[in-house]
Parts: sequence; structure tokens; C-alpha cells
Amino acid sequence: MMKIIEHDGSIKEYDEKDPYVLSTLRHTASHVMAQAVKNLYPNAKLAIGPSIDTGFYYDIDFGEETLSEADLAKIESEMKKIVKKCLPLERFTLPREEALRFMEERQEPYKVELIEDLPEGEEISFFKQGEFTDLCAGPHVVNTKQVGKAFKLMSLAGAYWRGSEKNKMLTRIYGTAFLTKEELEEYLHMLEEAKRRDHRKLGKELGLFMMNDAGPGFPFFLPNGMKLRNALMEYWREIHAQNDYVEISTPVILNRKLWETSGHWDHYQENMYTTVIDGEDYAIKPMNCPGSILVYQNEPRSYRDLPLRMAECGLVHRHEKSGQLHGLMRVRCFTQDDAHIFITPEQIEDEITKIAGMIDQVYQMFGFKYYVELSTRPENSMGSDEDWAMAEDGLRNALERIGLPYIVNEGDGAFYGPKIDFHLQDSIGRTWQCGTIQLDFQLPQRFDLEYMGADGLKHRPIMLHRVCYGSVERFIGILIEHFAGAFPTWLAPVQVKIIPISDKTLDYGHKVLAALKDAGIRAELDDRSEKMGFKIREAQMKKIPYMLVVGPKEAEEGKVAVRSRFAGDEGARALETFIADIQKEIADRSIREEVKEEKKDGAQ
Repeated sequence: MMKIIEHDGSIKEYDEKDPYVLSTLRHTASHVMAQAVKNLYPNAKLAIGPSIDTGFYYDIDFGEETLSEADLAKIESEMKKIVKKCLPLERFTLPREEALRFMEERQEPYKVELIEDLPEGEEISFFKQGEFTDLCAGPHVVNTKQVGKAFKLMSLAGAYWRGSEKNKMLTRIYGTAFLTKEELEEYLHMLEEAKRRDHRKLGKELGLFMMNDAGPGFPFFLPNGMKLRNALMEYWREIHAQNDYVEISTPVILNRKLWETSGHWDHYQENMYTTVIDGEDYAIKPMNCPGSILVYQNEPRSYRDLPLRMAECGLVHRHEKSGQLHGLMRVRCFTQDDAHIFITPEQIEDEITKIAGMIDQVYQMFGFKYYVELSTRPENSMGSDEDWAMAEDGLRNALERIGLPYIVNEGDGAFYGPKIDFHLQDSIGRTWQCGTIQLDFQLPQRFDLEYMGADGLKHRPIMLHRVCYGSVERFIGILIEHFAGAFPTWLAPVQVKIIPISDKTLDYGHKVLAALKDAGIRAELDDRSEKMGFKIREAQMKKIPYMLVVGPKEAEEGKVAVRSRFAGDEGARALETFIADIQKEIADRSIREEVKEEKKDGAQ
């Protein structure tokens, strides 16, 4: 159990497994770090220091002094001294005016500014540990020793005060903290593994995609990346056909009136790129849904047409700040694998059940585990309370009918409706929000959509917005890191590399290449004048699933010597047998387990 000083100063005990405990511990660690900084740099001015999902940070103004990564060890050492002293944390409050004088006397201008933003007459909360006092609402653990020895300062970054480019750039010190050393070591190992798997690094090494200053945030897919992408989209089209979707394509640019009707102009304009055509305002679409609505309106609809499942891999553009761009994970243009499904009220639960089953099938294909969140009405929303209640109940009832466990994420729905979000977990334990199902009463109303019911009267359809991959670009980035670039054979840009032992077997190598290509297998022939060992190692570095070594004996017998990422040396096999085996592996979209490093080394 862990004792925590709550926001009101009361002390409560919590099970250490409660996420609240770790968040509170990290918040206290940020105060310990701030105290260490003030001990070492007395003229430093403190801004804010919250806990975050990965640890904590503190934004600090060091004035003319410049910190480097090397200084983090010194600050961390000072933190350990503070922890060892087991200083109790004490909460106290002051009236607003006294609190202002208190921080002014300590020459903490950022704290003064924060207090000035608080209402008059409000009691201001502080936390004290030893000689160090900080403006803070809490909560905190009861003493510095509880921060323990499982903490580490990670990095430095720049951060504008209050996130505005008009304000001063501060130094942000990132750190992390855990309850045990083992958890910290596991986290640090995960970070090292994440560096090894970084999709930006692997994307360059494997020739998958590139970025260029001519278009910051606009990715370029290279030939190998297009092979991967096309394999991914072939599966997407296959599974959508199986689930009775029709595929459409809608324009990238549509006029302002459409976006005003949809609500995007009022709720999303700051993220939209606009232009003027023939004297009228137009916008490059940030979302595909209004285009799907126009397709729905193109002809009269009957209840017999519903559910009408329209899928679109549409290119969308959204303005992101330059500092937020990150490889394929955060871009300014991406392909959204959308579907917009028009249903009757009676079809809500059945359709959501089918969609959830389809998303589950997709994620299992790639070996992802996932958890589900129900995101409810945000502050910036449109529509009546009744519609929102009905929409949220529809999603909740469907989840409970499926028996799918979920957690509620209050206020994180789309502005037009609540949603179910699927957070998948990759091979090193990180989570990514990808799939989503959004239930929408608003857009059908705003566009006056209708269908003819069995009673001969006009009715309003309900609209479901749904993605599986989410952003195709981002999903590819996730796959690169999930598989560390070693894709399953069906996704690999190059599935087979043919390696002749010498020039004498080049002709047979070309015959093997032709046979593989005729069988629909993505293959290449390495005909360079390099040693065979060099060619094999390079193919391994490129993470190619299969290498076929061909020499005089293989040429004479019509065989290939098979080496793979999965089992090392697999021995000689008739070419026809190998083709049949790999075709089945590709068709099944199976994921073979990777060979252990020590075994691979031995196979070399």
C-alpha cells in the first residue's frame, strides 16, 4: 500500500498496482528534480512539472545558462541525495494575494503568472519538502524517500512557455520513475528496443519511404514501400469484399458550403488547408465523410438498401504544427481507410458487432493484441442531448452484447458523435490507437438524408464512421516497428533473393527468377560479382524472408538450396516444391516465428 496526500490535504492509502499511485509518484519525482535543480542552479526559474504517461517533466528557465545532456547525471545525483533524506511533503494554502507575494519574494515569475490566472478569493495550494516549496495542487506521496531509486532523467528539449511561439523558450527536462528497479530496467530496455525498431531508421535502410524539405510532413513512398503498401491494400480490399462493402472514391477538394453543412468549417477549420477556385472558397478534405454523404444522396434509397457499406481509402490533409511531425506517425497528408455505413436504428447493434468482428480479424492477422475505449461527448460538440444519449447507449449496448471489455474515455468523442476506439499493442508493449467506430446522428440530419421505409414513409438513416488501419501511413509505421522491419513473407517487399554461387550458374538463377515471378512471388536476383557470404549477409540485413542459393548441383537437379530468416539453412528443395510452399505461406498470410540470433549466427 502507498500513502498519498490528496488535493485537499487528506492522506489516503492505495494499492500500489493502482495507476494513480504511479502517476502520483512521478509527480513527486518532478518536484524532487525541481528541488535538485534549484540546489544546483539557484537562479533557475520554475514553470510547470506534471507527470505524463511515460514519466514526468519540468519546464525551467535557466536564463543565460545552457544545459547539456551531460548535466542530467549531475541533477540525478542531487535527486538521490534528496530522496535519501526522506523529506516529508507538507501541503499548505495561502490566500491569492499572499500567494502572489510569496512567489514574488522567491523571484518565480512563471508561478506568479499562474497564480494571477486563478480567480480572486481562491485559496492557493503549495507543497513543501525541506527548504523547497512549489506551487502545486497535488497529489503527492508522503515523503521523498518513496520516490525510491527507480528513477532516471532521460533527455532535454525546448518548450515554449504555455505552448505559444510568442513566449520564451524554456528547457524541458524529461525523466521517468517506477515503483521498482525491475520495472525501470524493463522500460529502459523497451526504449532501446524502440530505437532499434524506429520506423524512420528502418524505412531508410529498407528503402520504404522518404521525407523531403520540399514537403515537410508529406511522405514519399519508394518502390519497396509501395510493394508493402500494395500488399496491405490487397488484403484490405479482400476483407472488405468478404464483408459486403462497396468501394468508392471522392474528390480531394470540395467547396466551403459543403464543409459548413458538415460542421467541419466551424469545428475543424484551423486544421484545414483552403484555396479559392473561380472566386469561391474550397477546402482540401481533412476527412472523407462528407464525400460519402454526397454519394449516398446521389440516388433514392430504400430500407432494402440498408445497411449500405461504403468503403474509401481517401487521401486527406490536416495541418499539423512542424514540431509535432514524426515520420509516418504524424504527417500532414495520409490515406484514411474509411468506411461509412448507413443503417436503420434497428441495425445499430448488429452492425457494430460485425464491424468489431472484422477489426478483430484484421488485428489478429498481424498478431496484435488490443483493448477498447468508449469515448463520450466532448465539449466542442454539436447536436442535442437526446441524440448524444441515444448514440452513446447504442455503442455501450453493442459492446456489452459482444462481451468486449472496455473502459470509458470521458469527453474524447468526435464533435459529431461518440466512438469506440481500438488501441492495439505492438510486440514491445506500446499501444497505438488505430481502429474506431463512430455513431453519428448529426451529419444525416445536417444533410437531410433519408430512405423510404417499409411503411412507405421517409425516415432518417444513422451513419457509422469506421476505420480498421486508421491512417494507412501510420499503420505502416506501426508495422515497421512491430516487426522490426522483418515483415511476414506476404508483406515483405522482396520475398525471395536468388544468390548464384558463381557466374557459371547465372543462367539457372535467371530461370529460377522467371519461375518465381510467373508464380506471383516478389523475387530479385543478386548477380553482382561479390562473394556469396557477403550477398547472404546483405540479404539478412535487408530482412528478406528467403534466400535461394544456386550452384552447379542445384542447376543440374532443378533444385534450390533454401535459407530463411525463420530456420536458417532449410536444405535443398525442388524448385516446384519451394514455389508451392511459399505460395501457400503467402496465401495463408501466416507469420512464421523468427530464428533466434544465436542459431542464425551458427547458420552463417
